[in-house]
Formats: sequence, C-alpha cells, structure tokens
Amino acid sequence: MATLVSDNLEEVERSISKAAPCHYVLKIQSFSLLAKNGIEKYESGEFQASGYKWKLILYPNGNRSRNVKEHLSLYLVFTDIGSLFRQGLEVHAVFRFFLLDQSKDEHLVVLDAKEKNRRFHRLKHQWGFDHLIPIRTFNDVSNGYLLDDTCVFGAEVFVTKETRPGRAECLSVVKDAISCKHVWRIENFSKLESECLESNAFFSGDQRWKIQLYPKGRRYGSGTHISLYLALEDSSTLTDSSKIFAEFTLRIQDQLQSRHIAGKVNHWFSESSQESGWAKFVSLAYFHHTGAGCLVKDVCVVEAEVTVHAVASTL
Repeated sequence: MATLVSDNLEEVERSISKAAPCHYVLKIQSFSLLAKNGIEKYESGEFQASGYKWKLILYPNGNRSRNVKEHLSLYLVFTDIGSLFRQGLEVHAVFRFFLLDQSKDEHLVVLDAKEKNRRFHRLKHQWGFDHLIPIRTFNDVSNGYLLDDTCVFGAEVFVTKETRPGRAECLSVVKDAISCKHVWRIENFSKLESECLESNAFFSGDQRWKIQLYPKGRRYGSGTHISLYLALEDSSTLTDSSKIFAEFTLRIQDQLQSRHIAGKVNHWFSESSQESGWAKFVSLAYFHHTGAGCLVKDVCVVEAEVTVHAVASTL
C-alpha cells in the first residue's frame, strides 16, 4: 500500500514491494565508514535502462549543497549526455528508488508523487530526492535497512517518450574579462613577398587569434595603404550559431618617438565573420617614411590587445 509523505521541499510516495529492482542494485558494505573516511558523496557505476546510460549519486549524510540535514539524499543522473547534445533530445522518464528491508526481504519503494514523469535534457540531467529517508529511520535496526553495517539500494528507470525541442542558444558574458597582449616583430619586411603576413597564434578568452597584415593593402586599401586585421586562428571550433564578442586594439609601433598608430574597435566574430580590422590602417607613404618610425632597420613591430567579453553558443 502506498503512502504519500509531503514536506516543504518535495512530495514523496513510498510503498512496499516484494519484487527486486530490475535495472540496478547498489550494495554498500561498512556503510558507517563512508562518513568516517570523509566520503560525502558516492557515484555508482553506469547502468543501462530503456536504451540509455544512467548512474546513481548517494549522499549518506544528506546533500549539504542543498542544505539537507538528517536525511539521506539520492539522485538519478542521465549520463548519456552526448545523445542529448548531438540529437537535441529531451528524455522523459519515470523512475523509482528501492531500499531493501533485509529482515523481511522486501523493498521500500520511493518515487516522485508530484511529477511522475521527469524531463532530462541538456540543462537538467539529474533528478531525485533531497530527503529520501531520515537517517534515524535508516539506522534503526528494526527497519532492516542497515544490518551488519550493510545496505542495498536499487533503481528502475522507464523512458516514456523522447522529444526534440527547437534550437536554443546560451550567451555567456565574461565577468572581469582579462585583456591579452601579443607583440609581433616582423623582420626583413621589405624582402617579404607574401600578399598577407600572419603572426603566430596567441590565446585570449580560450580562443586562438592571429594578426593579419597586408603590406600592399587589401580591398579598397590596395596599393595605397597597409591593411591590418585581427582574425580567428581556427574557425572550425565555431558552429553556425556560435559568436564571440571581442574588443581589440591593433597597433603599429613608432620605434623612434613612440607615436604609435592604433585602432580600437569591437566585433562579433563568427563563422561568417572571422576577421575585423582596417583596409586603410596607415598609408604606404607614411609607413615607409623614415621619420615615421614604423619601419626601422627593415623591422616592423605590430601589437594586438584582445579582450573577449562574451561568447554565444548553441545548447
């Protein structure tokens, strides 16, 4: 016969069953040593149920991160996360936990009385009970749950349906973003024949970047100006909906009087917009003038300062 137990946090339905759990059994010996050895959480091995992989997480003294006291906490975790992300799945499942009464050879069965169907998806892949059973009740020998310091838990999971929701996006704004500076020294500048020069890759905001310099200009700066850009070094890490918002400064040093030529801008970098900068950064006439300090002993020094402020990606 089922009984409904309600507290301020959750509604739990408890019943008695002679049948053992059909999907997973977790037997723990020397249970009291978990706390004595500082083991506040135990994660079981993975098990298969209804075509997916799952595991149990047990807090023998309650889930402190949720301010649980004087109760055991037990959760079911969907571990087949790759399926959720690759296919955009939502898995709806009914689950129940078992606790063996070793004296009577029957099980206490615990399930969610409020929402029997729980939805597991990319943002929520764990469900369970903060207050599975009071520790005092669990430790009481007359209940048969803990005998000879041994207990047996179990679980059953039944998937009721699978759905594929619409597209979703997550925008992460970086708090206290850190600026990264990269200095690129280009030697033998006048002897370089490449249409586009590229710096070594450097990191900022977990992304790899590079500076691109066109010695004879590009687009509407062709033949009249130095063109200078900041570009993503590897765009293959971006999906169609991924975007990176970066603020950056590009600078050509004046090696004589420190009157540097600089440009500052911000830009959303994406798969379709992998670079940003200036086609007319500095005129070729000024760049090659001996008093400008841009080219000294055939050496040009270029700097980039990059700060990543936000990243948008698909969920």
